[in-house]
Amino acid sequence: MPKNRSSLHPTLRRRSLLALALSSALPLARAQGAADKPDAARLFRAPQMLGAVLAPNGHRLAMRSVGPQGRVMLTVLQLDTLAPKVVYNSDNADVERVVWVNNDRLAFDLTDRETPQGKIDAGPGLFAVDHDGANLRQLVERQVAWLKDGNDTRQLQPWNTFLLNGSTLRQGDAVMAVRPEAYDGKDMGFFKLLRVDTRNGRAETVDSPLHSVGWWPDAQGNLRVALTRDGEKAALRWKDPASGQWRVLAEFNAYTEDGDLQVRHVGADGKLYVSARRGRDKQAMWLLDPATGTWSAKPLAESPQFDVDAQALARQDRVLGLRFTIDAEVTQWLDADMQTLQAQIDKVLPSTVNRLSVPWSDDAPWVLIEAFADIQPTQYLLFNRETRKFTRLGGERPDIEAKQMAAMDMVRIKARDGLEIPAWLSLPPGAEKLDKKNLPLVVLVHGGPFVRAPGWTWDAEVQFLNARGYAVLQPQFRGTLGFGTAHARAGWRQWGKAMQADLADAARWAIAQGIADPKRIAIAGASYGGYAALMGLVRDADLFRCAVAWVGVTDLDMLHTVNWSDMSDSFKTHGMPALVGDRVKDAADLKDNSPLTHAARIRQPLLLAYGSADRRVPLIHGEAFRKAVQAGNTALEWVVYQDEGHGWRVPANRVDFWNRTATFLDKHLTPR
Repeated sequence: MPKNRSSLHPTLRRRSLLALALSSALPLARAQGAADKPDAARLFRAPQMLGAVLAPNGHRLAMRSVGPQGRVMLTVLQLDTLAPKVVYNSDNADVERVVWVNNDRLAFDLTDRETPQGKIDAGPGLFAVDHDGANLRQLVERQVAWLKDGNDTRQLQPWNTFLLNGSTLRQGDAVMAVRPEAYDGKDMGFFKLLRVDTRNGRAETVDSPLHSVGWWPDAQGNLRVALTRDGEKAALRWKDPASGQWRVLAEFNAYTEDGDLQVRHVGADGKLYVSARRGRDKQAMWLLDPATGTWSAKPLAESPQFDVDAQALARQDRVLGLRFTIDAEVTQWLDADMQTLQAQIDKVLPSTVNRLSVPWSDDAPWVLIEAFADIQPTQYLLFNRETRKFTRLGGERPDIEAKQMAAMDMVRIKARDGLEIPAWLSLPPGAEKLDKKNLPLVVLVHGGPFVRAPGWTWDAEVQFLNARGYAVLQPQFRGTLGFGTAHARAGWRQWGKAMQADLADAARWAIAQGIADPKRIAIAGASYGGYAALMGLVRDADLFRCAVAWVGVTDLDMLHTVNWSDMSDSFKTHGMPALVGDRVKDAADLKDNSPLTHAARIRQPLLLAYGSADRRVPLIHGEAFRKAVQAGNTALEWVVYQDEGHGWRVPANRVDFWNRTATFLDKHLTPR
């Protein structure tokens, strides 16, 4: 591997190296015969098990898995007997989010994994059912509908009533829900916080500040913190339990700041678990007493290279630990017993990240384990702390063999201005053992662009490209979140400029390391990544041999003028001038950094794909670019997926697109 490999978390570096050793034992996937190259259907099959959650007392387990009809069903496992009971199944919908209302009852909503975005005409709804399948009740309509229960006809809660962040009080029969009371087609406002009884369907309003858009109750269900947003003005507010008055903890710009304070959990003692920088470049986790304004003497969790923004892992009476992603997911236990348990399980399962869940309110012996790695989709296991026995429940993709997958490694690259750019590097299986030099390379650019970087997990897109014989480099260019304030802000107003240069610098690093053949480099991505792929052909025509761009922005001014997109007017007014550029003051700059402006001179091969129902980057972006580029470019391939939105939901469309991509790359990045 490259000499300047970054410091992957020590335990996971060992696991990544082990994974690499396993994968290196296989023949190189880029064999000469087409039969040696996998079809996309092999890697883009739908997940078979999608999640599991322990009941609060730890005596039952709810699981989401694919049933006989091919739909995601809800099953409850009685843990003392391991007897399963299917409590909900449908032939036209898939179970999505699931929470335990209490030890005996669950709430869940629905989705449709097989229907494209443009054809979806139903909301998620909300349903509740007992652990044995009894007393199934619909609580929220999916469309305008009525529920008839005996001789009593009652109207359901409106379709725009949603389970609050998957949260539940874990006691009583109610769940927290939220309902937007205003909607302009692009943005929601005036949210109402509700407590919905899952037995009778009645909803009561929970008092919260005007313009609230985020809520954090305590363990008893009392609202303690709210996030408000009015235009660009945002504030975190805390409710004093003694006086009942709301007090401002922080005020900030909703689009460009976070107030250096983000609440993640309200502790049983009323203290807040928060992420903040407090004058540092990197976020860390702290404990804040809102009554006195007192902070913990030092961070609860921090990293010198990454922002730490953690989920609090809590029991009814205390927080057990913090779970966060740096390069890979890490759990930092604050509880000594859990720390010991983690070490024991990691010793048995040394090649995976092992995410542990324990009961919320009881001392039942069961531990849920979600085990995953860069070469391993999530596997679900149970561990009994009394008998020390493991029980395998199922896997996200049981057909995937880890030893055939390619490992990921984080490298750090110096950009031309000296800024360090982290990047994930994945080589084809066997490339380490055989000839890793001068490989065809795909620079894969993430969307967003101002989002957190992908972590050390299995990725079908990366694995498919690796299996076809391509090295994959994923630069976390400036503007990517998770690497500190300086790295994030360095990307503001840098579309097509320094952000773009980072991608070219990463590709040239791969050439200098001997990894990439300078004549066989492609750039690819979706959304912002699609924009960057097109700008790569413009800015670095000598470097990128071809590009694959899907659902990509082609004209920065169209982000304002295409009024049927779902981008809110508030974001256009308050966010885009700071993050992308002012439409009036920076008009010339925005035009020069739009791929559409330069389309007519692009000569490299290009695969361009869009969804006809995309409201984030409407089809006109692609149609205008296609018209401009095709007059002088005979190597343009164009595909529109009917009724798809901002990405491909229909399994057949995902397979078709990635097979097209493979054929396109094989054609234009031919072996030397």
